[in-house]
Amino acid sequence: MAQLSDDCFAAGEALLPVEAAAALIADRVPPVSGEEFLPLARLRGRVLAREVFAPQPLPPFFNSAVDGYAFRHADLIPGAETRLPLAGRQPAGQPAGALAAGAACRIMTGAAMPAGADTVIMQEDVRLEGGALLLPAGLARGANCRPAGEDVAQGALALVAGRLLDPPAIALAAALGLPGLAVRRRVRVGVFSTGDELAVPGAPLGPAQTYDANRFALLAMLGGLPAEAVDLGLLPDRAEATAAALREAAAGHDLLLSSGGVSLGEEDHVRAAIEAAGRLVFWKLAVKPGRPAAMGVIGGTPVLGLPGNPVAAFVTFLHLARPLVLRLAGATPAPLPRFTAEAAFAHRKKPGRREYLRVRLVAGDGLPRAEKFTREGAGLLSTLVESDAFAELPEALTEVAPGDRVTVLPFAGVF
Repeated sequence: MAQLSDDCFAAGEALLPVEAAAALIADRVPPVSGEEFLPLARLRGRVLAREVFAPQPLPPFFNSAVDGYAFRHADLIPGAETRLPLAGRQPAGQPAGALAAGAACRIMTGAAMPAGADTVIMQEDVRLEGGALLLPAGLARGANCRPAGEDVAQGALALVAGRLLDPPAIALAAALGLPGLAVRRRVRVGVFSTGDELAVPGAPLGPAQTYDANRFALLAMLGGLPAEAVDLGLLPDRAEATAAALREAAAGHDLLLSSGGVSLGEEDHVRAAIEAAGRLVFWKLAVKPGRPAAMGVIGGTPVLGLPGNPVAAFVTFLHLARPLVLRLAGATPAPLPRFTAEAAFAHRKKPGRREYLRVRLVAGDGLPRAEKFTREGAGLLSTLVESDAFAELPEALTEVAPGDRVTVLPFAGVF
C-alpha cells in the first residue's frame, strides 16, 4: 500500500486554490511500488513501468509506401519522359531479388524494395505501353519509399516510462515485435458513501431516503484510470463508526475515496474522522461547486472526502481524485483537456474561486458555442446528463457576457 507520513503535507484551513492542491499531490505523494508483465491485449489504460527501446528498426526493411512500380532513379532521363521495360513483380511478404539496371518492376504497398531500386511511382501516375513503363519527368529520388528505421531507429527510445498506454502506444509496441510490456500495478482505491439518508439502488427506500448515486459515479470514473476500484458500501452517520471504518480500510488500500459528510452539518463526520484516525491536510477547495472537500492521511494512506452533492463530487474528482490516482500510479502528469468556446450566456461570479458551469456545446460559425443551463443546483444530476462540458471560469473573473471566450472541459475527455 502507499505509505505517506501523516505530516507530509503543510496546508492550512484557508480555501486551497486548485493549483495548490495539484502541487501538493505532485510534490508529496510517491507512486506505489510493484509492477507486472502483461500481454498486449491487456495493456490499455495501464502505466508503463520501464522505458522501451526499439529492439529493431521500424519499418524493419526498405519498402514501398504505395502500389506502383519500383526502379532506379539513375535510369531516368533528366527533363524528359523515360521508357523502362517491366521485369518482374514484387508482392508484399515475399523476399526481394535484385532489379537490373534500366528496368522497372511491379511492386505492392509494404513490399520489400528490390536490390538496386530506390524510387517508386504510384500506379495511377504512369502509362503502360507494350509491356513497358512510361515515366514522366520530374520524379524525386526516394519518392514513395519507406527506409528501414524511418519511423523508429533501432535502439531509439520508443515509449517513455510513466505513459498511460493507449491504442497508439500499444500498436507501436506490437509493431516492434514486443509481446507485452512491464506495467505498474494498479492503484487500489476503496470507495464509499456516507449518510443515513442513502439507500442502495434496488433496495426499498425509507421514508426520508434517496438512492446513493455518487458511489457508483466514482466507481465508474475510476474505471477510466489505472485503478482497481473497490466498493466499500455505505457508512452510517456515526462518528466512531466512520473513524473505525476509515482506519480499517486504510490498511488495505492505496487511496480511500468517500462522498458526503465533509460539510459543517452536525451529522457530517468524515472530516472529524480523518482527524481522529490520522491527519487532516486541507478541508476547503477554492472551487464552486465543491468547496467542502477534505484530504487527509490515515496510516500512510491518503484519504479524500468529496462533497455529497453530485455535481460538486464530479468537479472535485477531476481536481483531486484524478491527479492523485495518476500520481500514485506513477503516470506522467496528464492535464485535463481544455479548449476555447464562445459563451452564449451571461453570468456573474465572486472573485477568489474557480467556478464550473454545466454547458451544452453547439456548432457556431467559428468557435463552438457554450450554452449554460438555467438550473444550476449542485444536486441536479440531470443537468450533467444533458451537458457536454464544464465552462471553467478562473478565480479573477467576475463576469461573462455573450460572445466572450471561455475555457471548457469536455466530458468526453475526462469521464
